[in-house]
Amino acid sequence: MDQELQESLDRFTERYNNGQIPWDDVLPPPEVQALVAQLPPGRALDLGCGYGRTSIYLAQNGWQVDGVDFVPQAIDEAKRRAVAAGVAEKTHFHVGSVADLHFLAGPYDLAIDIGCMHALNPAMQQNYHDGLLRLLRPGATYLLFARLHEIEEAESEEERFSGLGEDEVLALFADFKLENSEFGETAGSDYSWRSGWFWFRR
Repeated sequence: MDQELQESLDRFTERYNNGQIPWDDVLPPPEVQALVAQLPPGRALDLGCGYGRTSIYLAQNGWQVDGVDFVPQAIDEAKRRAVAAGVAEKTHFHVGSVADLHFLAGPYDLAIDIGCMHALNPAMQQNYHDGLLRLLRPGATYLLFARLHEIEEAESEEERFSGLGEDEVLALFADFKLENSEFGETAGSDYSWRSGWFWFRR
């Protein structure tokens, strides 16, 4: 594991250990729920799955799901929650990097990323893209939620991260068809940043 990936793993592991997990909701965002309601069940890929809320929701709606996250304790908890929800047979969770998906075999009908890809460096983003291109069947849906550029100066390393520009997202996925995008602000008790949803077709 390279140094940058190890530092990111250490940072997220500390967040899980400290309970600093604002994305730990029972249900995935409304955008995910609306999309799932429109699609026939198939095979899905949950990128940066965390505790598995999206994977479990998809499985409850008839999907077979692979969830990927590089934090082992997140995957352990995702497996536990899938068992508790009665969908263990429909979910498979993997400890790994979303920038190296060699251990998965397609085709998938759907991929969802809620706030993971934007934390990768450009080289890893390209590997992430190439993995999706290989794994998604033609016509598959890819739903991305990303933090967008907003912060130029901040004190901590995590605060200095400024996300992606809309143009960078579109350039990276130029060989996908953008079907829709929506922009807004994501806020919590101690943070606020610009964000965007992107609906792509493979």
